[in-house]
Amino acid sequence: MRISTTALATLAATGASAFLPSQKSFAVQKSQAFVQTRPSPLFSTTAPANGEVATEAATPTVMRPPVDLPWSDISAQLSDAFGYSAEEIESYASLENDKEGLMKLYKAMQLARCFENACNQQYMQGKIRGFMHLDNGQESIPGLVDYAIKNGDMKFSYYREHTHALASGVDAGEVMAELMMKDTGSCRGAGGSMHIFDKEKYFQGGWALVAEQLPYACGAAKSILLDRAMGMSDDENIVKQNVAPPADDDRISVVFVGEGGAQNGRMAELLNAAAKDNLPLLAIVIDNGRAINTFTQDIAKNSEVYNQGKHYGVPGLLVDGLNAVDVAKGGKAVIDYIRQGKGPAILQVHTYRFNGHSPADPEHERGRKEEKAWARSEQDPIKKFEDMYTSNGVFTEDELKEAKKEVMADVKAAVKFADESPMPPVELAKELEYPDAPDTDYNTKVGPAFADDVNKRTISEEQMANLQAHMESLRQKAEAGEISIGDAINLAIHEEMLRDPTTTIHAEDLQAGSSYDIPKLTQQTYGQIRAADEIIDEGHFVGKALGEALNGYRPIVELMNTNFGIYGMAEISSAGNTFATTGGQFDMPLTIIGAGGTAPNQALGAEHSQPFHAYVMGIPGLKIGTAASPDAAYGLTKSMIRDNGPCFLFAPVKMMKESKGPVDLGKCMPLNKAALLNEASAESVAAGKAVTVLTYLHGVKESTSAIEAIQEEGFDIDLIELRSLKPLDMETISKSLARTNKMAILDESTKSGGVGATISAQVSEELFDLLDAPIKRLCMDDAPVPYAESMEKAVVKRASDLIEGVFDLCTGKY
Repeated sequence: MRISTTALATLAATGASAFLPSQKSFAVQKSQAFVQTRPSPLFSTTAPANGEVATEAATPTVMRPPVDLPWSDISAQLSDAFGYSAEEIESYASLENDKEGLMKLYKAMQLARCFENACNQQYMQGKIRGFMHLDNGQESIPGLVDYAIKNGDMKFSYYREHTHALASGVDAGEVMAELMMKDTGSCRGAGGSMHIFDKEKYFQGGWALVAEQLPYACGAAKSILLDRAMGMSDDENIVKQNVAPPADDDRISVVFVGEGGAQNGRMAELLNAAAKDNLPLLAIVIDNGRAINTFTQDIAKNSEVYNQGKHYGVPGLLVDGLNAVDVAKGGKAVIDYIRQGKGPAILQVHTYRFNGHSPADPEHERGRKEEKAWARSEQDPIKKFEDMYTSNGVFTEDELKEAKKEVMADVKAAVKFADESPMPPVELAKELEYPDAPDTDYNTKVGPAFADDVNKRTISEEQMANLQAHMESLRQKAEAGEISIGDAINLAIHEEMLRDPTTTIHAEDLQAGSSYDIPKLTQQTYGQIRAADEIIDEGHFVGKALGEALNGYRPIVELMNTNFGIYGMAEISSAGNTFATTGGQFDMPLTIIGAGGTAPNQALGAEHSQPFHAYVMGIPGLKIGTAASPDAAYGLTKSMIRDNGPCFLFAPVKMMKESKGPVDLGKCMPLNKAALLNEASAESVAAGKAVTVLTYLHGVKESTSAIEAIQEEGFDIDLIELRSLKPLDMETISKSLARTNKMAILDESTKSGGVGATISAQVSEELFDLLDAPIKRLCMDDAPVPYAESMEKAVVKRASDLIEGVFDLCTGKY
């Protein structure tokens, strides 16, 4: 649509750009003049001034007008931002004369539209439940995916991903069955509308938290570089094999995000990492002008997401989603730029969403209903395609009608397949809790047969000699009982990285060994490709590790302090959910290790003394362990790295270097067992003067130091170290409680929502008949941990509190 020069000036003078940032893009500059401060009236006609020609049609005054982007403007962007020559750009225009290619594009768009319409019908009939987000109006994007994205490319979408999955080759019947909660769904009914996955098609979500998919795609792109550097590739079962990718390997990682989601800080982190490592990554920004339903320019200063990469040297292209052929041509050029190894890029597609955020959306936001009605009439990419290619004679109306009829038949078959499919069995929910059973013996797990070959070609003789000398010195300390917790973990990590070359590690200050030498000598041995120093945002590099884990690698994340994991709660939560949400398709062999907890006299203040181990207890699918000795730290680390699910090992921050002891070298410890460190005497048990004490981290040191004083008072304790907080070793607890009939928990987490609260509830429910007294919870107060020692005593429990607690239980003073 066009408007007269006088009208443009008039609109600009009346504050037409009130909701737009200062923008320099030629495309957006053209559209600014259309923007009004309020959406009413929806359409208007500007009267021509004397001597001027009237506008061709009613001019829209919607809050967000269309962009005027002819192919010549897109070509100019490709030349300026991507360095394409005129001849190269012209080659992409050949799609205009490719009738077969155009028909394929049209069918991809029709499949997207018809499928979403069918979803809406099934939702209204109650067959699809929960949240559902439809993609009508944005069909040029799945059209591009079908046209230019390959099966081997890793695809990461968000909650509005049905059409992206279809365009990636995921079976329509399986997608519909997933939405309808059926066992034949792509994730066996475990994922639903917002979590479509297909391992064979490398379609890796479907992620429901806005922008969380960005670091995952970054990690997936890193896995492509890992394959090339390590000389490994996926076999037919999508398991790493000792075969290098082909010389023409041009795989990329593709991530979809809305322009509202692109305002999230994860976008800047993705651009930084992608540029720094020259990752083969494409960010497709779906710019429908709405952050959920809010007008994006009401909350975002800069909607030119395609220009966000300039600061990082990442080029971007803006295209008009109304013209699906231009999106395909321009998008293919951007994708080819990435495939050629030139680095990451951004593709922003200006489009409109015809539906609300979800079918249940009231759409009360300013201008939304009016804009939607106008967009359906004036901004339909399918109608635009039909009008353009029937008027120029490429297709007849009958040809397009027949194509749509074929698509409709496929969609109808998908609905029928889903309707007739069975619901998943109730037992499946528990089966999908962990990839590896809690009682797995990790000593029996065999490493890749190709480990020596890969190590030989990726680690120099000098590097290997230095590493072996370092490991030998640690083993000598371990045999002498002089190794620290940090060094024990470091030794375990090196042994596992040599045993399995798919193991990687991420940390802050990694090359310097971090704070406790946990990643010491990893980068110097395995290089930056396997041992990555990371920016100071745990969410980013936990997310990158998750993306690697989805693609055949076994990442370790070291948190300098576990409390910093607060930044990564979304990513840690999704790691715990992934195996189940994907219906068991994707393992999640991610290990997080860090020093944390709260010791008496810690003097670190509230933020460094938070009980993060309690915060993550409620995350399903996560195995959580603690280690208060070098032996436990070593054995648990090895097992967690070998586990195919997400694991989190907490070590005591104030004991990382001071606690020393022997290590049972080469041995993996179980991830579901507690350890009996002290057994109460038979005499104390018979006299009713014994107590079962459960503790972990610094509580082990405090409890051990209290034993002598407890015994001097005539009492004794079964001291149990909770090396597995989840799953909880109820067998060991039950065996001890059957002897003592009394329990105290020395807990370094808060009274409300703490570890002790969870354990005491479970013991009370399952072992109530064994209790002769209420459980004594010696936990942190709900107040933040103070810095000053005098105040800290009121919050953090210690040995003296345990002595008093045991006395109270044994004398009936509870």
